[in-house]
Amino acid sequence: MKKISIFLLLFCGVLNAQPNAEVDKQLKSIYSAALLEGQSYSWLDHLSNQIGGRLSGSLNAERAVEWGKEELETLGLDRVWLQPVMVPKWIRGTFEYAHIETSPGNTVNMPICALGGSVATPLTGIRAEVIEVIDFEELQSLNKSDVSGKIVFFNRPMQADLINTFESYSGCVDQRYSGAEVAANMGAIAVIVRSVNLRLDDYPHTGSMSYGKLPLRKRIPAAAISTNGAELLSSMISLNPKLRFYLKQNCKNLPDVQSYNVIGEITGSEKPDEIMVVGGHLDSWDLGDGAHDDGAGVVQSMEVLRLFKKINYQPKRTLRVVLFMNEENGMRGATKYASVSRSKKENHVFALESDAGGFSPRGFSIDTTPKKLAAIQSWGSYFEPYLIHMFVKGGSGADVGHLKTDANILAGLRPDSQRYFDYHHAESDTFEAINKRELELGAATMASLVYLVDYFGL
Repeated sequence: MKKISIFLLLFCGVLNAQPNAEVDKQLKSIYSAALLEGQSYSWLDHLSNQIGGRLSGSLNAERAVEWGKEELETLGLDRVWLQPVMVPKWIRGTFEYAHIETSPGNTVNMPICALGGSVATPLTGIRAEVIEVIDFEELQSLNKSDVSGKIVFFNRPMQADLINTFESYSGCVDQRYSGAEVAANMGAIAVIVRSVNLRLDDYPHTGSMSYGKLPLRKRIPAAAISTNGAELLSSMISLNPKLRFYLKQNCKNLPDVQSYNVIGEITGSEKPDEIMVVGGHLDSWDLGDGAHDDGAGVVQSMEVLRLFKKINYQPKRTLRVVLFMNEENGMRGATKYASVSRSKKENHVFALESDAGGFSPRGFSIDTTPKKLAAIQSWGSYFEPYLIHMFVKGGSGADVGHLKTDANILAGLRPDSQRYFDYHHAESDTFEAINKRELELGAATMASLVYLVDYFGL
């Protein structure tokens, strides 16, 4: 029986790999519709420039929900609805201020921003000496008496020789997320973290952080400093280890508020109980307008359904778009969607997320069984005319990852990542950083994979 199963797998893989004129024609129509009559770029223009940054719990996040629902309703989908979810509400307050004090009266201003979830400084700010470290191990090797009453400066850069910039990001983001918790346990009074960015510039990059199980009275302010600022601060510490740093921020955590996931679907013509999902997260940080993270993923996912309607393709399986709320600082939207889906015993056979920016698509990372991965890889020739070449085993996305089962397929769109962290969580993440053609190619590539999964079935 095992030999028969292997034979059938290989046979089906060979069939899928054979040239198919119908498939080639359909993919061409998808790319043509996206590039000649695309809607994603104008959608993103509105989301970025008319609504702006969409931090969970904010008025702009509420406006984005209303906009998303209205736009999906114009597509003539079979169903559009809002899924309630309680989300955290953190506000930045007035913008942060910091400077280096080299001697009384002599200061150099520093570009900083509070990390999401941080507590405020006292009203008069914090002024203290700085301890520079590369990682937690170095910090914890110090005596608590050397750290107590000082500001800890985590200055570990992204590893520049890693071609996969997401791997480089993973290698240093722990200092942003857990740095305040570790430093507070050593007696520090604040934390400054080098922005997670490969480029040297003056934009501080925010992002989520956690105090772990620290009680409120022990929590300390946490801020990111720009990469240029980090370089300057480090060099000045080497010249004067006793210099003092001043930090002032008045951010605040408020009670949770209600928000929504925005959901729309086309009912499958043959297997409506089998659900395919495309999605991105509707929330963003507040410094820029969230065009790359993740406005691009939102409009590309919406465009997949619009393209199917445009080319008059009726999917065999139910195709659902989910605009998740609160990916950035809590994942509440994703966990709520997955929880409701499990309670309804919904069968998600495929889920695709776009949350890596709106740059030129290179392919997909895929989380599934070896058999299904091999079948998807056999479709590579269909994508060759569009310069899509990456079909690798790997993670899908933070939101759709909650839908993982032993049998389904999860995928993440993988654009070129070399510039992504220049904009990630920073004031520079704006609509002007988006290239229209690259954005549209990404939407078409997503729609093409969805079509192939639906056409061949796995």
